[in-house]
Amino acid sequence: MSDKKSHWEKVYQNKSPLEVSWYQKEPTLSLQLIERSNIALDAPMIDIGGGASVLVDRLIDKGYSHLSVLDLSITALKYTQQRLGQKAHSVEWIESDITQFEPPHPYSLWHDRAVFHFLTDPADQQCYVKILKQALPVGSHLIIAAFAIGGPTRCSDLEIVQYSAEKMAKVLDGGFELIGEASENHQTPANKAQQFNYFHWVRTAAS
Repeated sequence: MSDKKSHWEKVYQNKSPLEVSWYQKEPTLSLQLIERSNIALDAPMIDIGGGASVLVDRLIDKGYSHLSVLDLSITALKYTQQRLGQKAHSVEWIESDITQFEPPHPYSLWHDRAVFHFLTDPADQQCYVKILKQALPVGSHLIIAAFAIGGPTRCSDLEIVQYSAEKMAKVLDGGFELIGEASENHQTPANKAQQFNYFHWVRTAAS
């Protein structure tokens, strides 16, 4: 088991998903941005690092029918599968390190809240972007939420990278147009404030 996988398995084995700092009772901003993309309800969509998030629940409730959830932690994935019950059978569950992910098919929308900012090694960032570009055809959507400049510098005992739109654009290295940006003052279950930036991009070129 890799060090990264071991870390996240321990997090979810030692804490309830309702207690982790990134827990959201309602993923309101993510849902708003996804709906603004105007993708079809049956268009393929993937949530990166969404193992224990309720985003997939809300998307199912809104009628989205071609959903995938990727997470490094099988514990987190199983938690959500149990929560969804029979609805879980309609979702594609992927246990994988994002930097080793092999997309099984293209996606119309890629959503990532609080995964990308954990990639502190430029080589891992470049690997993520390479996989992302393989998975998203021209016209598809990318929604990434990461800690904002001036926000937290660590999370879950790990270093993170803070992002502005300009900084994110440099890492993406072309092929995307920023069409939306929003900030969120996330209150953790421990009642601490975490400043997030959300970036909504459209794939404009196969670069």
